Amino acid sequence: MIPPQEIGPPKSSSQSPRSPSGAPFLSISVTDPVKLGNGVQAYISYRVITKTNLPEFQGPEKIVIRRYSDFVWLHDKLADKYKGIFIPPLPEKSAVEKFRFSAEFIEMRRQALDIFVNRIASHPELKQSEDLKTFLEEDEEAMERIRSFETGIFKKPADLLQMFKDVQTKVTDVVLGKEKPVEETDPEYEKLKHYIFGLEDHLTETQKQAVRLVKRHRELGQSLSEFGKAIKLLGACEGDSLGKVFAELGSKSELLSIKLQKEAHNLLMNFEEPLKDYVRCVQSIKDSFSHRANAFRLHCELTETTKLKEINLEKLNLMRSDKTREAEIEYRELKAESEEATRRFETIIKRMNEEIVRFQEQKTAEMGLAFHLFAKGQAKLANDIADAWRSVLTKIEAYSLSSGHD
Repeated sequence: MIPPQEIGPPKSSSQSPRSPSGAPFLSISVTDPVKLGNGVQAYISYRVITKTNLPEFQGPEKIVIRRYSDFVWLHDKLADKYKGIFIPPLPEKSAVEKFRFSAEFIEMRRQALDIFVNRIASHPELKQSEDLKTFLEEDEEAMERIRSFETGIFKKPADLLQMFKDVQTKVTDVVLGKEKPVEETDPEYEKLKHYIFGLEDHLTETQKQAVRLVKRHRELGQSLSEFGKAIKLLGACEGDSLGKVFAELGSKSELLSIKLQKEAHNLLMNFEEPLKDYVRCVQSIKDSFSHRANAFRLHCELTETTKLKEINLEKLNLMRSDKTREAEIEYRELKAESEEATRRFETIIKRMNEEIVRFQEQKTAEMGLAFHLFAKGQAKLANDIADAWRSVLTKIEAYSLSSGHD
């Protein structure tokens, strides 16, 4: 899988972590998963180790303990503040209790969380986030207070007020039979959406087949193990010469079983999981599509409303109405809000244009590595299988000749 990312080359051993001559770097490791608690309250904690020479951090190394919900907090904070950026995805939670604390699942999640936080740390904008610094440096009690306050069952009053306004607007639109807001029709944007939706379909299908491949390796490995045991028992009932051949055949079967199970695990971690990760990455991009669509609609609605307010203000000026002053204040406030909405929309466009370039470069490198490891593993497994059966075949042929068989 993808190793922890570093910004720039690592410092040499002769440089102190705070040395101004050292190239700037930020390296993060998610390690040592430990199960805490019991029953439904049980969870996994991780050691998050940060090594850096960046001056905005507290020191050259910091170790904190984090749980999955802390990673969720960081993801949600970044998603809220950086509209248009493809926020790295988190691994999903397991809904099946018996798998939630299996060694394999815990390692897959640890690996995915390591990738998640290092993608943030290597991103030109996200790495500057105060929320990332909070996540990497606050002690466990402080992190728990922050997370509980901001992601509690009840949202903050301002959030609730906005939620009620949104619901009220939607209900009003339905009652009045308003048409849906205009949709963005930029050809390049449409081309991008077509590419992403197509990519999602192909990645999902490839990942589905990777799951079947892992399952097949495991089932074949299990069958070879059982066959090996059975053929050894059969050999024990035969004479010395044939018994030895059967024993060799059984041993090779059991050896190949181990190799198949090992390759199944490698396939899971280095092929299936990266594919699944990119399915999640595509979902993050689709989330940005939604943010862009919402920003575009607000930009259009406020622009149109501002024009109407301006026309109304001009009429009041001509009529020398006593409502002119109040209308002028409303117009200026709405115009400022409209300009801000336009800036937010333009920022999202700029970010998405930069993000898609980063995504394609990253995808090319990481998918290339995943497929390379896949092909390399399959080639080695095929050679091991061929060598094992070839060595057994030689002994079976020797026994057949000595016994007078063809």
